[in-house]
Amino acid sequence: MSAEQPLVLGIETSCDETGVGIVRGETLLVDAVASSVDDHARFGGVVPEVASRAHLEEMVPTIERACREAGVRLRDLDAVSVTSGPGLAGSLMVGVASAKALALSLGVPLYGVNHLASHVAVDIVEHGPLPEPTMALLVSGGHSSLLLVPDVTSDIRSLGSTIDDAAGEAFDKVARVLGLPFPGGPYIDRAAREGDVVIDFPRGLTTGRDMERHRFDFSFSGLKTAVSRWVQAREAAGEPVPVNDVAASFQEAVVDVLTRKAVLACREQGAQHLQIGGGVAANSRLRAMAQSRCDDAGIELRVPRPGLCTDNGAMVAALGAQMVLKGRDASRLDLPADSSMPVTQISA
Repeated sequence: MSAEQPLVLGIETSCDETGVGIVRGETLLVDAVASSVDDHARFGGVVPEVASRAHLEEMVPTIERACREAGVRLRDLDAVSVTSGPGLAGSLMVGVASAKALALSLGVPLYGVNHLASHVAVDIVEHGPLPEPTMALLVSGGHSSLLLVPDVTSDIRSLGSTIDDAAGEAFDKVARVLGLPFPGGPYIDRAAREGDVVIDFPRGLTTGRDMERHRFDFSFSGLKTAVSRWVQAREAAGEPVPVNDVAASFQEAVVDVLTRKAVLACREQGAQHLQIGGGVAANSRLRAMAQSRCDDAGIELRVPRPGLCTDNGAMVAALGAQMVLKGRDASRLDLPADSSMPVTQISA
């Protein structure tokens, strides 16, 4: 094994994306993804059984494609890393079983890593080593979390998370109310660019006792309900629904809360760097508002390119490579797929 530039293959199957990435040290060689989103679109959301079947069908072709595009052979690998949690149980099992088989056959160490920690680590292959500590805002379909990260391989501290709907989940549900396709995030982002922020939707957990008790937590269920009721009232009155304006106003409420709490956390924790990850980090308004507020607060913002924000194998490979570089213990071959793996548990 190359101690300075370990060659690591990462496998990600926490939801509906079959991701395989290959990293050499801190350099990304390839990020291969096979998406089953079209299979789920007609259901308006991810169907676990359909996702698991898609992973089974796509795993070997995606590994082969990744190696071919990176110009490496499997026998060149120094380690294999895999998302062992959190996520959909069936999907995780496919990835974990595949990684075990690969590591065992190649005789290389296996690292079962946390999906959320991987979203933080992927920025290393984009912008270089993470400052220690880094504040991380992770926003996706299943998670909205604020994390203080002194060391992405050994020390992640949860400051707050969603108490109901995650931000990405709210995007999907509001898109459905507005008659927009699944997944909702990109379609709401696109519609919002043509609309105006003219509706004052609620910002959950940002005032009074709610803010005191849930300083760094998030809540988007009430916002989702407010949008639904506003649309229903318009329809009941026989008035047209201004989809673009509703999208812009909803998006503004979400982004306002996320960035406001993230910058506050940076100030209170003395973190000079904010990193945003997860699928919602691809949202153009979130990136713009975060940049503006970080500039005003003297905080450096790090956001990976959109393709590395959504679920992918590169992020798992990036974290696996960091585990090797920092000498962290490898996982046992009987490591489980843990659908409720806490973010503070970085590896299995």
